[in-house]
Amino acid sequence: MHATSTSLNPASRISISTPTRNKLAIFSPLPLRLIVGFGFIQHGLAKLNRGPDLFAATLHSLSVPAPHLMAWLTILIEIFGGLAVLVGCLIPFFAMPMTAVLLVAMFKVHLQFGFSSIKLVSVTSSRPQFGPPGYECDLLYIACLATLIISGPGPFALDNIIRRPRLSGPMQPL
Repeated sequence: MHATSTSLNPASRISISTPTRNKLAIFSPLPLRLIVGFGFIQHGLAKLNRGPDLFAATLHSLSVPAPHLMAWLTILIEIFGGLAVLVGCLIPFFAMPMTAVLLVAMFKVHLQFGFSSIKLVSVTSSRPQFGPPGYECDLLYIACLATLIISGPGPFALDNIIRRPRLSGPMQPL
């Protein structure tokens, strides 16, 4: 075999034609919706399951005003905002309060730990141990929300069913 006939880069052997790539591009918001939606729902349910009072105490220790109200608002925003993103419904409406939750988490909790969300502290015989996460994940969630606002929810979104174009005139199909 000649050196020129084999490529060291496996990606160079895989080629997706431009028309195929353009047809698949409409699906690009889907993984973002699934990950962001599930992530927010998971965080909201974890706070709810541990008890809103415990989360309110945490917010109080961080000097967040009206900690009980803010605990419930955060939980509701995470659960219902996550659900809205997951099903692709009213994302621009929910993105602002979801971003506010992320910014509060970033500035009140994660900023002091730097950028990286993974900080390996040590490795014991039983498992690796990690330090507190930085603000990297907060920024990733914000970037995903911004991308979904710019690109739209993509296919399989409830917004596409709700906002389906209607025929004008007296006789409209159901």
